[in-house]
Order: sequence, then structure tokens, then C-alpha cells
Amino acid sequence: MTIKLPKIGLGTWQLKNKKCQDSVLKALEIGYRLVDTAQMYGNEEQVGNALSEGTVPRNEIFLATKLFVNDLSPKKVAKKTLESLSRLKTEYLDLLYIHWPAGKYNPKKTLSAFETLVDEGKIKHIGISNFTPKLIDEALQVMKKPIFANQVENHPLLKQVPLRQYLKEKEIKLVSYSPLARGNVRGVPELEEIAKNHNTNPFQVSIAWEISKGAIPIPKASSEGHLRNNFDAQFLTLDAEEIQKVDSIQTETRFLNPPFIRPKW
Repeated sequence: MTIKLPKIGLGTWQLKNKKCQDSVLKALEIGYRLVDTAQMYGNEEQVGNALSEGTVPRNEIFLATKLFVNDLSPKKVAKKTLESLSRLKTEYLDLLYIHWPAGKYNPKKTLSAFETLVDEGKIKHIGISNFTPKLIDEALQVMKKPIFANQVENHPLLKQVPLRQYLKEKEIKLVSYSPLARGNVRGVPELEEIAKNHNTNPFQVSIAWEISKGAIPIPKASSEGHLRNNFDAQFLTLDAEEIQKVDSIQTETRFLNPPFIRPKW
């Protein structure tokens, strides 16, 4: 069954304690229906509290989390997923990601454990994060079930053109983390010019550009103003000339590239 993902979601990296809980609650009130977290973020409990306190039915929310590199052996996959379900106060996850293809990651063993979780009804879809085409090819060779999404850094300063084309051919969704390039889209002349023409800001232009490319951005935000600004970007339509102008930005900068666990980009 194909589930239609919202055009934009809420990222929760670096959101902690009550700030995280309040952000998720406010996001749901605004209209967000995709919420993304990870065990490594240390905020699953707060996300779960917000989902429980909010008025949006669970079946209307697309909930995703991730297992980190030390928890990718078959036994750990099963155990850690149950822990996430408990913290998130839910009986199932819509999407479970392999956070990075490193550490205890073994394509056959890890992905088989993920497929078992699908069979058991604990997760609906299998996700990967920070995977290159080569790593995805290796994964697909040992899988019986499809890969639903690959979550990678993606923004106008890291356009991911070859990867995006590859994912389109494989019918794998691209979920964009750091879609605002850690705030670095501010001041980029091309984005500022387009923003001025639309009486908006470069953050909305960046998100609108990502959506125009078929990606699903998940910007993090905590204030109501930023949450609304990001959410409303999905209603900004860029014309072909404006999309081409963003495409022409020469910069290709990766802002998140941790040693030891990063793949060979």
C-alpha cells in the first residue's frame, strides 16, 4: 500500500525536553502530519508525549525514527525498536530508518531484521539514511521488501542531483534533512532575489525548491513563527525560471559529515 507522505515534515534534531514536546504539539496544531525523530536525538519520549497529548489521531500522523550504528545487529534491531515504540507511546512506526550505514550495519542481517519488523506489524516501511547509490544497490540485492525512503542532507547548497535521479529511478523517496543548510541559505543572492519577488524569505524559497524537486523537507523549528514559516513554504510556487536559478547555484557544501560513520560520498 502506498502512503501519500505530506509535502513537508517536522525534524526534531537538537530539540530537547519541554521545548521538543511543545514544538511537536504546536506543529500538529499548525497542520504538520510528518514527525521525524531518532533514538540518537534523545527526545523520543517528548515526541511521544506530544503525540499523546495532541488531538490529531495517530493514524493521521506519519511517524519516523532511526536506529543508530551500534544498534543494527538483528537482536539489537528488535530490542531497540520495542524501546522506541514504548517511548513514542505507539504500537507501530510508519517508517524506521537505518541512521547511518556504519558500525554494526550488515546489509543482509540488518535489513532482514527490518523486514521481520514489517511482517510483525511493528513498522510499516523500511527507511535508510545517508546511503549512497552503491550502498543502496547492495541493500536492494538482499531485500525482499522495498526501501521506502532515503534521508539525506539536501538543500540549494547541496543539490544531490545524481542521487536524486537514482532514487527517482528506484522509486525511493528522498527526505531532506538540514533543508535550510543550517541557516546558510540566508544571504545567497539567487535565493534572496527570488524571495524578494515573492515578498518572502530565502528559507521558504529553499523549501519550495526542494518540494518542486519531489523531495520531502523536514526542517527543525521550535518557535511558532518558524514552524509556520516553514509549513507555509509548501504553498509557494516557483516558476521554471526560478527553479533554474536555484539549480544554477554553483556551491556544493555538505554541512553534516561526521567522521567514522560517513559513507564515501
